[in-house]
Amino acid sequence: MDYTERPTRRVSSYQGVVVELTEDIVALPNGASTVREVVHHPGGVCVAAVDEAGNVALVRQYRYPFSRHLLELPAGKLEKGEDPFDAVKRELSEETGLEAEHWTDLGAIYVSPGISTETLYLYLATGLRQGKAHPDPNEFLEVEKMPLSQLAEMAMNGAVRDAKTVIGALKAAAILGKN
Repeated sequence: MDYTERPTRRVSSYQGVVVELTEDIVALPNGASTVREVVHHPGGVCVAAVDEAGNVALVRQYRYPFSRHLLELPAGKLEKGEDPFDAVKRELSEETGLEAEHWTDLGAIYVSPGISTETLYLYLATGLRQGKAHPDPNEFLEVEKMPLSQLAEMAMNGAVRDAKTVIGALKAAAILGKN
């Protein structure tokens, strides 16, 4: 059976700096219709940057929606038309000052497919060189390092709850044999 929902009408209810919210009327497979609220997002990138000693670079930053500081892998939003690989190199340099010699594509994930179009592209970076971080003017964060095996354990036991960090840490640990 075809479960495709077909849009019949779209109303933009909010246009923000980063996201747009639409209310879509869709025809369901059974002939009924319903409303789907969709957050349209440009997507983003995330990187597990692991040094020769097996330590991963992390950023600790305040996340307003959760009213708390979170420990996360470096990440950022894609600019319109930006290639994800260019974006991940930019974000790693901005947030940590690191540059990498070797890159592994860890795939893309749908962040919240029930409500958002956001796709996040994950990478593993190795062969690191330290430079100077240069975060965006409104970006306040601290760079931390810990063993990738410890981050993977924290991802498994719920101590880290940021989805991109959980997935990126576990994929990187599986590839590097650090789990």
